[in-house]
Amino acid sequence: MTQPRTRRNFLGMSAAMLALAACGVQGQKAQNSPGLDKDYWAGKKKNGKVVFANWPEYMPEDQGPLKAFQQATGISYEYKEVILENAEFFGRARPVLAAGQSLGYDIIVMTNGVQLQHMLELGYVVELDQKQLPNFAANAGEKYKSRSYDPGNRFTVPYTSGITGIAYNTKYVKEPITGIQSLFDPKYKGRVGMMRDAQEIGNFSMFALGVDPEASTEADWNKAGELLRKQREDGLVRKYYDQDYIDAVSKGDVWLTMAWSGDVFQRQLAGEPVNFVVPAEGGTIWTDNMLIPKGAENPVDALMLMDHLYSTEAAAALEEYIQYISPVPAVQETLTTKAGTAKGKDKDALEAMIKSPLIFPSDADYAKLRTYRQLTTAEEQVFNRVFQSITQA
Repeated sequence: MTQPRTRRNFLGMSAAMLALAACGVQGQKAQNSPGLDKDYWAGKKKNGKVVFANWPEYMPEDQGPLKAFQQATGISYEYKEVILENAEFFGRARPVLAAGQSLGYDIIVMTNGVQLQHMLELGYVVELDQKQLPNFAANAGEKYKSRSYDPGNRFTVPYTSGITGIAYNTKYVKEPITGIQSLFDPKYKGRVGMMRDAQEIGNFSMFALGVDPEASTEADWNKAGELLRKQREDGLVRKYYDQDYIDAVSKGDVWLTMAWSGDVFQRQLAGEPVNFVVPAEGGTIWTDNMLIPKGAENPVDALMLMDHLYSTEAAAALEEYIQYISPVPAVQETLTTKAGTAKGKDKDALEAMIKSPLIFPSDADYAKLRTYRQLTTAEEQVFNRVFQSITQA
C-alpha cells in the first residue's frame, strides 16, 4: 500500500494517436445507434465465464474481488491488463467492432473523453440492463449516477475516478498554492510542469480564464491557447508531461505541476514532500468506466461482475489498492472499520486514506470540479490543433 505506483503510465495521447482516433470516425454514422437494440437482453443467459480487459495495476495482485465473485457465482474469469492508452486501444478496437466481430472481451474500461464518446456515437457499446445492477443502484454515489457524457448510466458504470489538480513540492514552495494562476506566475519560471494531453491542458487554461470547459466554444479555446503560448514563450514551463511529472515534482525538477490526485496520494503515503490542491478556479474530474462492447460473448456474466464490484466489500478492496476515488461512498466506512483492527503501516495507510480529500473529496471540492467538453469529430480536430500546437512544439 505504501509503494508509489500508478496505472496511468500511458494515458498521454500522442498527436499520431489522436489523429488515428479522429480519422477513425471522420464522416461515419453509427449503423446501430445507441439504444436501438431494445431486445438485446431478451433470452440472454449466464454462461459461466467472463473476460475482463483493464489497465495495468487496477486490480489487487491477489485478484481478491474477482476470486470472491467466482466463489459466489461459479463464474470463471479471465483478467487481462491490455489497455494502456485510450486512443491506442480505440484504434485497435474500432476496425474489429466495425466489422461486427467480437473483441474477445466482455468488459472493457475506458476513460470519459473523445474515444469513449466515439464508442458511444458509433453504437459499439451495449446498453446496460439496469435491473441487473442492484448493487450499483443501492451503493453508487449520486454524483456517479449523473454524468454528462452518459446520462442515466445507460452504457457505462464508473470503475474509479480521479482529479486533475496541482501538486507542489513543499521543500521549494513555501506558500500554500491555491489556484491555477500560480502556474502562470513568473516567480516559478522554468519550474512549472504542464500536462501534454490536449483535454487536460485545455481544461486548465480555460479554468484560468474563468471558462467552464464543458460549455466552452472555439473562441474560448483560442483564448486559452494564447494564454498557454505566452506561458511557454515566457519560459515558465520546464516540460509538458505525460506521466513522468510525478517523479519531477517529487525530486524538485519542477516545483509545481498539473497532477492526478491518486499519484500524489501514493507519494504522500511514501513520505515524499508533495501537496495536492483542487484549484480555486476549478479542477477536472475524470472517470474510468466499465462497459460491455458490442459482440461480447458473455454479457449477462459481465453485468453480474460489474454489479459485484459495487458491493461495499469489493469496492473497498479495489479502493485500498487503486487509491483513487471510489464511486461507492460507503467504502470510507468499510475502510474505517478495517483500520480499527489493522496494525503498523497498514493501519497508518488506511487512516491516511480515510482522512485524505484526494481519496474522499469534500462537497466543496466536488463543487469546483468539471469534466471534459464533449466534442464532435470536427470540433475535436480544431480543439486538438489549438492545444497540440502548444505542447507538441
